[in-house]
Amino acid sequence: MAASERPVAFVTGASRGIGKACALWLASAGFDVAISARSVHEGEAREHSSTLAKSNSKPLPGSLATTARAVEERGARALMLPADLLDRASLAAAARTLLTSWGRVDVVVHNGRYIGPGHMDRFLDTPLELIEKQIEANLMAPLLLNQLLLPAMIARGGGSVVDITSASAYADPTQPAGKGGWGLGYGASKGAFQRVAAFLHVELFEQGVRAYNVQPGFVATERIAADMGEFGFQSDGAPPDVVGAVVAWLATSSEASAYSGRTIEAQFFCHERGLLPGWPGPRPNRHALAYERAGAELERLERELAERSA
Repeated sequence: MAASERPVAFVTGASRGIGKACALWLASAGFDVAISARSVHEGEAREHSSTLAKSNSKPLPGSLATTARAVEERGARALMLPADLLDRASLAAAARTLLTSWGRVDVVVHNGRYIGPGHMDRFLDTPLELIEKQIEANLMAPLLLNQLLLPAMIARGGGSVVDITSASAYADPTQPAGKGGWGLGYGASKGAFQRVAAFLHVELFEQGVRAYNVQPGFVATERIAADMGEFGFQSDGAPPDVVGAVVAWLATSSEASAYSGRTIEAQFFCHERGLLPGWPGPRPNRHALAYERAGAELERLERELAERSA
C-alpha cells in the first residue's frame, strides 16, 4: 500500500459508537483513517457482558469492515488494523503496519476501552485480575501505542493525541455499580488515563505534539442500547457524532493548540461552538447533570491549582 499523501488518523475502538463517529468525521475532514478494534466483520460473537453474574456473547452491530466502507464513501482511504487492547503484541503489530503502509501518523484517537465483566460489578465481587484487565486496556494499551507512534509523529513535526476519557475519572458515582453507577476498575483506570494528556503536553508540546482529553458525556451508542439498560443506563444520551465533531475540530482548527493538556467537555463544547448543526445540545437528564457538576468541579480545582502556582 502506497504511503499516504493526506494526513493520517489512527482510531481505536472504531467498529462502532464513538470510535466509528470519530473515524468518519476525520475522513470527512481530509484524513486517511486507520481503524482498530476486535470485530472485523458483522455478526462476530464474543463476550461483552459487563458483569460476572451472566454471560452475553450476542453479536453487537458494527465492525471494522463496515466502518472502513463508510470511511471510503467519504473519499478517504481506510486501513483496517484488527487488535485487542489486552494483547500488546497485536497492538504493536497494528502500529508497525500503519507506519509501514502509510509512513506517517498525524492524529491518534484513543477511544477503545475494556469490554467485559467487572465493569458493572461491585468491588468486593470483582476479582483483582479483572481490575488489572481494565488498567491494561484503558491505560497501558494507549501508553504502548503512544510510545510506538509518537516518535514518527514528532519526526514529521508534530500532531495530535486525543484521549476519549470519562467523567468517571474525576466524579464519584451516586449509585453502586449495577444500579446506575460503575465498577471501581473502570473509574480507577479512567482516572489514571485522565492524567496522560497533561504529561504529554508538558513534555512534547514544544516538539509539536498536542494532547487533549475529550470527555464525551453520556452518549447513545449501539452497546448502550444493547447492554446497559439493565444497569440503569438508558439510550437517551447524545449522538456519537457530537464527539466526532469535537475530535475533528481538534485535529484541524488553528485554535485547538490552546486546549492542549486540558479536558474538553464534548457535549457543551460542541453545542457552544455549533459543531453539529441541528443538535439541540445536552439534555438535562441525570447523566448530563452529573457530568456538568463534575466538569464544574474540575474547573474549580484547576483554577485553585493555577492560583497556588501563580
